Amino acid sequence: MEFQSSNINLEYCRANSGKRLANYLIDGTVYYIIIVFIGFIIEMLIPDSVSEMNINKLEERLIGMVLYGLVMFLIEAAFQGKSLGKLITGTKAVKKDGSTLNMKDAFIRNFIRAIPFNALSALGTPCRPWHDTLSNTIVVDEKVLNLQLRKEEFFDNLKNQKP
Repeated sequence: MEFQSSNINLEYCRANSGKRLANYLIDGTVYYIIIVFIGFIIEMLIPDSVSEMNINKLEERLIGMVLYGLVMFLIEAAFQGKSLGKLITGTKAVKKDGSTLNMKDAFIRNFIRAIPFNALSALGTPCRPWHDTLSNTIVVDEKVLNLQLRKEEFFDNLKNQKP
């Protein structure tokens, strides 16, 4: 949903913390399923390649955070700011001006997720995690945004009516 109106208040349309948490939990689950599936395929093609990896916990965590950023980037870039969690909760990541994310925006937004403690930055009301603020994006509730767009259209039609 692309719009060019300066009268739409995206802050009003911001997805609430509950929906953001649901997005995080759903997307995290999907991420782990994807990684396990990929690991299983690699292990089947090259036996003992994954199961015999000798990496310490810190390396494992860093690799996991980068892979999470990569997977989320690919998903949000392919589906224009939506992930499975956002699809289920009716939310969408957009630029601060309301336009759809492009590849660069999705890349920046999702690799910022690899910053340690990014998830903790989402605590608070309203929810403003670093991957939103540093990438100049916002997650909006699509129903609220649609109502804002319809409200403006309604008032424009009302103004143009002849008495």
